[in-house]
Amino acid sequence: MRVGIQSISKNFGAAAALRDVSLGIEPHELFFLLGPSGCGKTTLLRLIAGFHAPDSGQLFFDDKPMFGVPPHRRNTGMVFQNYALWPHMTVAENVAYGLDVRSVPSEEKKRRVGEALEIVRMSAYSGRTPNQLSGGQQQRVALARALVIRPDVLLLDEPLSNLDAKLRLEMREEIRRIHAETRITTIYVTHDQKEALSLADRIAVMQDGRIEQVGDPRRLYREPASRFVADFMGETNWFSAEVSRNSGGGVVFNTEIGTFVGANGTGSFSPGQRIMLGFRPEAVEFGVAGENSIQTTIADVSYLGDVEQYGLKVASGRVVKAFERNPTDIRQAGTQLVVHVRPENLLILPEK
Repeated sequence: MRVGIQSISKNFGAAAALRDVSLGIEPHELFFLLGPSGCGKTTLLRLIAGFHAPDSGQLFFDDKPMFGVPPHRRNTGMVFQNYALWPHMTVAENVAYGLDVRSVPSEEKKRRVGEALEIVRMSAYSGRTPNQLSGGQQQRVALARALVIRPDVLLLDEPLSNLDAKLRLEMREEIRRIHAETRITTIYVTHDQKEALSLADRIAVMQDGRIEQVGDPRRLYREPASRFVADFMGETNWFSAEVSRNSGGGVVFNTEIGTFVGANGTGSFSPGQRIMLGFRPEAVEFGVAGENSIQTTIADVSYLGDVEQYGLKVASGRVVKAFERNPTDIRQAGTQLVVHVRPENLLILPEK
């Protein structure tokens, strides 16, 4: 099922929740709506489900207009943030609820409930009630309840936000597996960029009711269209820079911490043009002088096990953040350190 969103706007009183949003979500995609609280992602999901009506715009499932179609006739399955399981019903009864509403015959209902529980690996728990399950198990039941109706579109509203860190990682893998098995067009709302990066086919980053950028995870992370997208997808060290010249080796930029060279194909820039130049902490390479070298003094060190986090003071007095994966060397505050950033790891955006 393809989901087409055309120029949708939605206001709640004087507050604009969605502002002229257009998106195309392809059949079988695992598509993420990503952004901070209040950006409009859940409102958009609930519009797709039919729980809200837009002020303007159109929604299509394939070529069929959907606004005016009630939620129970859209054949969408929704998984809510709080699971929304009936506490007095067993797991099997919770999963069967949507089939009861649709008056599915008893034998077919039993078979489909069994299939849905098998997909989420909860068959052994069919006779338990929700209060006898862990959070992760309850989330699986909520998924089974959404899947059992064989939806054309599966809608997930922050489904992992109530789980602890370890369970979130486990459920990410389960959602990936379930999507691969079912191939249902799935729209997933989250504020967690790690979830989105690890699971999504494509992501729409939202801010203030608008779409900032749409793309696959790697492109959004490495080629953000705006500083907001860059900063939301991960940490970035930013510097104001001026274009010095275009050379055979790439574009040369002057900054307060020295001269940097961007990779060939970085873009078309004119000498004197002001830009914002950035690099992510994990792009900083330690101990070997190379292109785009920076002379620093270690200001602070935080050991986090899999990564060591550094604050590196540069000549201007700025402190640059840097990460070292799988750290083995012990470096003390006050130590001089040369680091560098490869040209292909620079982020370059127009100065606004």
